[in-house]
Amino acid sequence: MVRRFIVRMYGRGFVLMYVAAKRMAYLGLLLSCTVLLVIFSGILEFNTLFLLAGASFCVGIAIRESGLRLGFGFFIASILLSFMLAPNKIYCITFAAMGLYLVISEFAWEKLASAKWSTNRNGILWIIKYVIFNIMYIPIIIFLPKLIYQGELNRGFLAVLLIGGQIGLLIYDKAYSYFQKAIWGKVRGRLGL
Repeated sequence: MVRRFIVRMYGRGFVLMYVAAKRMAYLGLLLSCTVLLVIFSGILEFNTLFLLAGASFCVGIAIRESGLRLGFGFFIASILLSFMLAPNKIYCITFAAMGLYLVISEFAWEKLASAKWSTNRNGILWIIKYVIFNIMYIPIIIFLPKLIYQGELNRGFLAVLLIGGQIGLLIYDKAYSYFQKAIWGKVRGRLGL
């Protein structure tokens, strides 16, 4: 593993920074894959949600492999690059919401895992996940419904969208868990991470 030290001058003193070159190269390649998935979601319209979910799964990979601090930096960089390069900015907003959900979920999981008490952590995590999702989803449905559906919305269809969103969250979260355990676990071993 190649390692190097970088010395930077801050104010009057020097600060010695340790940088793992392999990790930074890996995060750079993952960032390029993330942005490409967001760009392809605007080009290949028939697979938009699938590609955006894949891009947000890359945010989850960055968090789990590099920690919350570098993972959050990765998330911000992926949003900025997506907004600069992707042709459809609405899909960038959707990607940002999916990625933010994963960032907060991973943060909540880390805090719950380090908690000293041991009562139903999984149930508390699911409550946190549904609260996070609904804080983002319900205002969009109420104030910006044209982002989701272009036709007329009546109360019955609004209820269908709200319930459908909850079911969609469950499917998305289960797909993310499966991806992390089954798919990324195999790929990670081959990459030597």
